[in-house]
Order: sequence, then C-alpha cells, then structure tokens
Amino acid sequence: MAKPRKPVAKPKSHAKSHAKAHTKAPARKPRVDQDVGVYLTIYRQMALIRAFEEAVRSLATSGLVPGLVHLCSGQEATNVGVISALEPRDMIASHHRGHGHCLARGAEPNLLMAEILGKAAGYGGGRSGSMHVIDLEHGNLGTNGIVGGGIPLACGAALTARARNSGAVSVCFFGDGALNQGLLHECMNMAAIWKLAVVFVCEDNGYGEFTAIDDVTAGDSIPARGEVFGIPSRTVDGMDVLAVRKAALAAVTKARKGGGPSFLICNTWRFGGHHVGDKQDYKDDAEVKAWRAKDPLPRFAAWLAKHHGISARKLSHIDQTVAAQVASAVDAGRRAPEPDSNALDRHVYG
Repeated sequence: MAKPRKPVAKPKSHAKSHAKAHTKAPARKPRVDQDVGVYLTIYRQMALIRAFEEAVRSLATSGLVPGLVHLCSGQEATNVGVISALEPRDMIASHHRGHGHCLARGAEPNLLMAEILGKAAGYGGGRSGSMHVIDLEHGNLGTNGIVGGGIPLACGAALTARARNSGAVSVCFFGDGALNQGLLHECMNMAAIWKLAVVFVCEDNGYGEFTAIDDVTAGDSIPARGEVFGIPSRTVDGMDVLAVRKAALAAVTKARKGGGPSFLICNTWRFGGHHVGDKQDYKDDAEVKAWRAKDPLPRFAAWLAKHHGISARKLSHIDQTVAAQVASAVDAGRRAPEPDSNALDRHVYG
C-alpha cells in the first residue's frame, strides 16, 4: 500500500480584523462589502463544477460516456481559485482532469457535456472527447491527454503575448505526475530566461494515476524544482479557495508587470479515482477520511456564513440552480445527434 499522505495544515483565517464594537452598541450584522459578489461567484463556480462532475460520473457508470473520463471532484478550489485571478485576455492550458478548468474559465455546460457524451453539439463536434476540449473564445488552449502537454502551450502563449504587447498572462495546470517530466524543466528554464508572463500551477493530489508521489519523486522539496531556475515557488493549501486565489493574484500581478514566472504547488485531493472505473484500492482509509473532511465547498460555505452572514438558504438556492443547469445540459446532450461520419470524411479527404 502506498505511503499515506498527510493533509496540509489548516490555514489561518482570511477574515479581516474589525475594531471591537462599543459595549453598549447594539449587535451588528456581519459587514457585507463589494467582495461578497466575487465570493458568491466563486462559490457558484465550485458548486457548478462539483454538480457537473458528479453528473458525468453517473453517466459514465451507466455506460453513456465513450472512453475514460477523469473527474476533478475535490479539486474545485484549485480550479476556481487560480482562474478567478485572471482577466478575459489571459490564457490557460489544462490537463486530462480539466472539466473544472473549462467551466471556471467560462465554458458552456451544454457544449462541454455534449462533447463528453460524444455528440455533434459539443465543442469538438463530439470527436475530441473529454481530454481534447478547446475553447479559444474563453482563452482556453485545451485539456490535454499528454502528461505536461499544456506546459509548452502556455509558455508559447506567453511569448506570443509579449510579441503582441497584449499584457496577457498564461497559466498552465498540471498534476504531480508531470513534476518529473523533462518538458517542465525545459519550459521553466526558458520562461525564467525570457521572463515570460506565465504561472506554473501544479495540482498535487498525491497520486500520478495509481502511484503515490513519494514513491516516484526524489528530493524533499517540490518548490525547489522552480527555485533552481530562480522562479518564486510556494506551496498552497489547495483545498482553500481563498488561499489559492490570494497566491494566484500575487503571481498573476507579478507576471503582468514584467516580473516573470511563478510556480504554485496546490496541495489538493481527488475524491474519485484516476478515472471513473478506478476503485482506489491503493489509498489508505484514514487518508481518505482526513482529506474528505477538508472538502472545499462546505469549507468555503462555512467561511461565507461566518464572515459575511451568507445564509445556508442562499447557498442552497445556488446549489439548486446549478443542479438544474447541469440536468438541462445532460438532457440536451443525450438528445443531441451523433457526429456525421460522412461529413468528417469530406472534411479530411475532400
């Protein structure tokens, strides 16, 4: 059995300090400021990703999804935390577990679901599948079935942004399985030399497919992989969306000002297996329980209630709204037509 992976320590509270009220003053409701709208959007995006992924899980186990699918339930805080720090002009490059990145970046659930189901109404006409979704309208260079395959795409986009003087920043997401890929180190080296506006984001969920990271990764420090190139590198609690967002905002701001790349390692956890059919026999029960207790959705919901007085009823309404949106996407996807093979032949062969 793989060596159990310990959850990261509980982060400090993100609440701002408030002056104590006069003892005779009536109790006041929690302060609600302009950030509340941003926070509710963040919660909605995480809830949408969770509902979408669980719907895909159900479809896959029913045999309605062609091929394998790799879900990101549990990793919503890294998806949304990083992408919430970006502007519309920025670009992202994803990996095989990329539905959350697509949705957080603005993908239409109907189009994404149709693609996963292999239907003509999808982003790739039902032919790209889950691991090859491209949505350039929203700055998404695509999900990618190659380990670390999105890393050079993001660096290339950053180089293009410099040539065009667009001020855009690129972000590449990759799992801990890419930490030992030579491609990562080559791209980090070039990004550091050329001071490219790119942020390297490792979503470290502890396992590369079915193998624990500690069994295949030498050295005691993952941040050292970036530091050796002079790239500022830090580890973040990837189950805390606000901690991820704060780190991402700093890295993106630095890159946009010409300060070059940054490397973020988000310690997170996938609730499911490597793919839907994975029984996860290699995981320790205590490890699973400890990480599930850090579920980013109820954790953020509790923070919203404590620091902004957001009621459970309001958040439940958001949950119901996204659930209905996902149900509609499933229904539309199942009813959508299959791809026209003759049309594909005409496109390829003329």
